[in-house]
Amino acid sequence: MKTSGIRWTAVAVAGLMIGTVIPAVAAGKVCDARSYGAKADGTTKDTQAIQKAIDDCEKAGGGTVKLSGGTFLSAPIVLKSNITLDIAKGTTLLGSPDHADYPAKAEFRGPGYQSLVGATNAHNIAITGGGVIDGNGASWWALARTQKNAGVLGSENSRPRGVVFDHCKHVRMEGITVQNSPYWQIVPYYSDDVVIRNVRILAPQHSPNTDAIDPFSSSNVVIDHVYADVGDDNVAIKSGMINSPGPDAPSKNITITDCEFMHGHGLSIGSEIAGGAQNIHAERIHFTGTDQGIRIKANRDRGNDVSNISFKDITMENVKTSILISEYYPKALPQGEVAAEPVQRLTPHFHNITIENVKSINSAWAGVIIGLPEAPVKDLVMKNVDIQAKKGMAIAYADVTGSNVKVTAAEGEGITVAPTAKATFK
Repeated sequence: MKTSGIRWTAVAVAGLMIGTVIPAVAAGKVCDARSYGAKADGTTKDTQAIQKAIDDCEKAGGGTVKLSGGTFLSAPIVLKSNITLDIAKGTTLLGSPDHADYPAKAEFRGPGYQSLVGATNAHNIAITGGGVIDGNGASWWALARTQKNAGVLGSENSRPRGVVFDHCKHVRMEGITVQNSPYWQIVPYYSDDVVIRNVRILAPQHSPNTDAIDPFSSSNVVIDHVYADVGDDNVAIKSGMINSPGPDAPSKNITITDCEFMHGHGLSIGSEIAGGAQNIHAERIHFTGTDQGIRIKANRDRGNDVSNISFKDITMENVKTSILISEYYPKALPQGEVAAEPVQRLTPHFHNITIENVKSINSAWAGVIIGLPEAPVKDLVMKNVDIQAKKGMAIAYADVTGSNVKVTAAEGEGITVAPTAKATFK
């Protein structure tokens, strides 16, 4: 991994993530998919052999399912409790190109398809080994480009996701590459105690909605030493769809540490955040060529409480927008004057946010910090922030304080504060 000037160090996650324990997945039975008839020739579908290996290991009380050597072509498979899926280095689990192999199902309270790798109501699961999970998503991307709202959560025009942990506990992904998912790539959904470490997540720059990691209404999540080069959010923390009828659980107690994000839409909280998000902490992240760096996004139809958020020791190069905190998503800024509206259940409330030790160079736009008239951004603190951009930073409907904040703009003012905002810098 290219460090781009970052000093990569071991992270004492325990201090931030009390209660998170890397699962000791059963070290019992070993089930080699080849012994169940898998060919690993890249053309024969090995779905039944892989699933039989998983099921046999589970019946034995747990163990390791091994995929070793070659390309295992497969329709969706389902992991079970106490199972390690070990995909050896030089080995690929490749998603079937046949769309009919992905059953339609209600997923995340909306229309969807079964993911290539999934688990539901399971515990003590691991995916390891140094190999590759390839979603084979190109044909799905081509279809999505012809459909309306194909990337909107809850749309009828959905696609399979890559790896989904649905209401699971004690999950670990380590040393694996996940790539080319038809839709979001790794999704912990209503899951607890999830560790994603030393993982690479890849997709072409313009592949639609290929978010790398989307914790969704999940708690106690560690994202550590991840390299993501994708077509959408590098990380997107979510907790409820647009116009959600509720109830929605928040995403909380999440750390993102020592990561490198290349192409993609940045490190995001939102936009579908109807359950809220609390205790989200990102440290030692480097962005190169992403659309956004730090991003918190919502709107009146998908918000909730977003609080106790921190970004620290962040470096950026050639990022289009360095900091984007907006309650007007999908827009960054509203058109013209904004009238206040009554506070509702889905009104976003962004507060208690710290942005510290940030260096961004060659940015197109330093960014924006803007709330709603009825729900301004509150208690946002910036410390030791240095952004060099073509266009400066706009602040409106927000309460911001800062120390040692320097925004150098090639065009116009470095920082523009609207009459609707209070900004104090020293």
